[in-house]
Amino acid sequence: MFLVAGLGNPGEKYHLTRHNIGFLFLDYLAEKLRVNFSASKWQADTAKAMIGSEQVLLLKPQTFMNLSGNAVSGAASFYKIPPEKIIVIHDDIDMPFGRVKVVVNRGTGGHNGIRSILSLLGSKDFIRIKVGIGRPPVEAIPVERYVLTKMTDSEIECVTGMMDSVFESVRIIVCEGASMAMNRINSGKIDNKSDC
Repeated sequence: MFLVAGLGNPGEKYHLTRHNIGFLFLDYLAEKLRVNFSASKWQADTAKAMIGSEQVLLLKPQTFMNLSGNAVSGAASFYKIPPEKIIVIHDDIDMPFGRVKVVVNRGTGGHNGIRSILSLLGSKDFIRIKVGIGRPPVEAIPVERYVLTKMTDSEIECVTGMMDSVFESVRIIVCEGASMAMNRINSGKIDNKSDC
């Protein structure tokens, strides 16, 4: 079994903010896989689905971002899912808006959700699908505020254009392995940049 977590903050207030990009992609995965989320005991909304012959647990933590590790580590422990079979989809401020990149065994990059997961799993070996949200265009906007602001209409359109790239990233990781996904997604053999 694989665990696929999308990071975000719960509540309508945070819907369509840049920091909630992981939730948007998890919703898309659930729609593509024809499953519905329900509340779980890990302070997360979860859904089980199949990708190829592999069962996957889709998970959206319902704690705030800096406590994301509670849900991820709780579900992983219950189902005995090793870090190598955990995929985390999250925003990345240091990548241009619309870019998708698959990485393994990296640091936090200043991301509080990743910091929480890394701390509670006790391992960096989980797989990450980073989705670029770019830096604020004006130096005067603090990063913490920028990530919690709503995306513009053109950014939402851009994110919509990235959905299939992220779905394909997850599919390749599950069916062919993380190395194959990094080779094909990161090298641009599969379109990993939305036309933003």
